[in-house]
Amino acid sequence: MGLQFITHFTDKYSYFDSARMALEGGCRWIQLRMKDMPADEIERTALLIQPLCKEYGATFILDDQVELAQKIHADGVHLGKNDMPIAEARKLLGKDFIIGGTANTFEDVKAHSEAGADYIGCGPFRFTTTKKNLSPILGLEGYRHIITCMKEEGIRLPVVAIGGITCDDIPAILQTGVSGIALSGSILRAENPVEETRRIVALTGRTNQKPACK
Repeated sequence: MGLQFITHFTDKYSYFDSARMALEGGCRWIQLRMKDMPADEIERTALLIQPLCKEYGATFILDDQVELAQKIHADGVHLGKNDMPIAEARKLLGKDFIIGGTANTFEDVKAHSEAGADYIGCGPFRFTTTKKNLSPILGLEGYRHIITCMKEEGIRLPVVAIGGITCDDIPAILQTGVSGIALSGSILRAENPVEETRRIVALTGRTNQKPACK
């Protein structure tokens, strides 16, 4: 699945700015995450980013907002542990929407698979300041264990690593067997987020090379 970018608001960049720069850098999967924001502001921002994603041929996912995803015909939703249950979202959205679920353990992955998830956002890899109420840190061994258990159980869902990941971490994480990497803060903290995205997009497709990161 390569690189997934999760929008983040900073003193320097808006949610729209962050999505635009990731798209310009070659990322083709954008998740709009606006926790604790008013519903009308989330919808307004979604309607700004959605056409930009279409222009770039990118997948557009909303965090948590199942009804809004259905209303504006987004590509799908990502659901955390405290959001709408995946099985319920699948009943509402049907088969035409992508549904991702947050997991921290193999038991989470198995439950999401049985509930009808299309992919897993698995983490955190390490501590991150962009998310509250973190689950236990996984690290490389955590990903290896989950991927091994999935193979043993015949679960074939894509797994996207998330949580405090930097460019230097990517080769080792991908070698655990995960399908992609989700980033936010590490891109926006870069001197040039567009160029940083380009480097990471290239790196996720060339896992045998050393990271060309600054």
